[in-house]
Amino acid sequence: MQALNFIINNILTQAAVTIGLIAMLGLLLQKKPFGQVVSGTMKTMLGFMVLSAGSGIIVESLTYFGEIFTAGFGMKGLVPSIEAINGQAMSDLGLGSEIALTLAAIFIFNILIARFTKWKYIFLTGQALLWMATICGVFGYYVGLRGPALVLVGGLVGGIFAVAMPAIAQPWIRKITGDENDNIALGHFCTIGYVFTAWVSKLVGDSSKSTEDMKLPKAFEFLQDTYLSVMVVMVPLYVVTALFAGPEFCGKFSGSTNYVVHAFLQAMQFVVGIYVLMSGVRLLLAEIVPAFRGIAMKLVPDAIPALDCPVLFPYAPNAVILGFISTTIGSILGMFLFPMFGLPMILPGMLTNFFAGGCAGIFGNAAGGRRGCIISGIAHGLFITLLPAILAPMLGDIGFINTTCTDVDTIAAGLFYGWLLKPLFSIFM
Repeated sequence: MQALNFIINNILTQAAVTIGLIAMLGLLLQKKPFGQVVSGTMKTMLGFMVLSAGSGIIVESLTYFGEIFTAGFGMKGLVPSIEAINGQAMSDLGLGSEIALTLAAIFIFNILIARFTKWKYIFLTGQALLWMATICGVFGYYVGLRGPALVLVGGLVGGIFAVAMPAIAQPWIRKITGDENDNIALGHFCTIGYVFTAWVSKLVGDSSKSTEDMKLPKAFEFLQDTYLSVMVVMVPLYVVTALFAGPEFCGKFSGSTNYVVHAFLQAMQFVVGIYVLMSGVRLLLAEIVPAFRGIAMKLVPDAIPALDCPVLFPYAPNAVILGFISTTIGSILGMFLFPMFGLPMILPGMLTNFFAGGCAGIFGNAAGGRRGCIISGIAHGLFITLLPAILAPMLGDIGFINTTCTDVDTIAAGLFYGWLLKPLFSIFM
C-alpha cells in the first residue's frame, strides 16, 4: 500500500513525470537507443515544466488585467487564453496528470480511428492536441468524470476531433496548396472557423482577385513577428485600461512604481509568458511528437499527416496579414456588440487572431479573393468572439475567472460536454 501511495502521490499526480513516462514508453516501443530514450524523456519533462512556468506568468498578468478592467470600465471582460485555462487546471484543479494522460489517449484513439476507417489523418500538431486534452480534461471534470473515465472519454472525444477536423478542411487544403495527392492536411483546432470563413467569403467575394496580387507596405511587415504583433496590441490595451482605472486603484498593484509604467510592464509580462510557454511547448513537442509519429505511421497505411496552420502561410502570405487585421477588427466589434445581448464581454485574443486569423485569411482568399478575405475575416472575428462568450458561463461554473478560449474546435468539444454529455451523465451518475 505504501508503494502504491508513493506512486500516486509522487508520480501519477506529478504531470511532468507522467508525460515524461509517456514519451519514454513511445521511444522504447520504437526501440530507440538508450541515450535517445533518456534524452527524449528528460527534455519532455523539461518542456512541460517550462510550459507550466509560462502558464503561471500569463495567469498572473491576466489576473491583474481582469481587476483593472473591471474597475476601469465597470464591466467584466474575459480574456481568451487556453494557456491560462491550462495553467489553472493544473494548479487549482490538480488535473495535470489527467491532461497528460488524455493527451496520450487522444493520440491513441486518433491512430485507431485512422487505422480502421477511411479517414487516414494523423494529427501531428501536438500543441493543439494539448489544448484539446486540456478542454476535455476540464469539461470531463465539469460533468463529473474522474480518473480513468475522464481520460478515456476525453481521449475518444479528442480522437474523433483529431480525425474529423482535417477531413472537413481537406477540400479547401487541396485548393490552397494545389496538391490533389493529399500529401499534407491541416491539423489545427480552429477548423470550424476556417470553413465558416470560406463559406462567407464564397458568398461575398471574387476569387479572381487574389490577395497575392497586391503589395503590402513595408510598415506592416513587423506583424509577421508573432510576439511583436501581440505586444503592439496588448501594451495599449493594458495602458489605456490602467488610465481608465486610475492611479488610486492601480496603485494597489504598482506600489512605488508609476501605475502607467506598471501597466506597461504587466503587458510585457504577458508577452513574456507567451514566449516562455511557447518555448516550453516547442521543447515538449519536439520530443513527444516524434515518440508517437513513428508508431502512428507504421500502424496506419497511407496515413496523411495533419500539420499546424503555419504550414499554409507560405501559400498566401498577404492573406495571412489581411486575415489577422480583419479578424482583429471583427473581434473588437464583437467585444462591444455581444454584451448588448446579455453575453459576457470577450476581449480580443491576439495570439488566436494572428494564427487563426491568418489561416482564416488564406481560406477566405481561396474562396473569394481579397474582398472575400477581408469581409469574411471580419465575420471570422465575430464568430470566434461569439463562441467563447457562449462557453464562458460553463467555465465560470468550474471556477475559471476572467478567461475563456477561442479555438473554436476546442470550444465545440466543451459545448459537446456541457450540452450533451452532462445531461446524459446526470441520468446515470
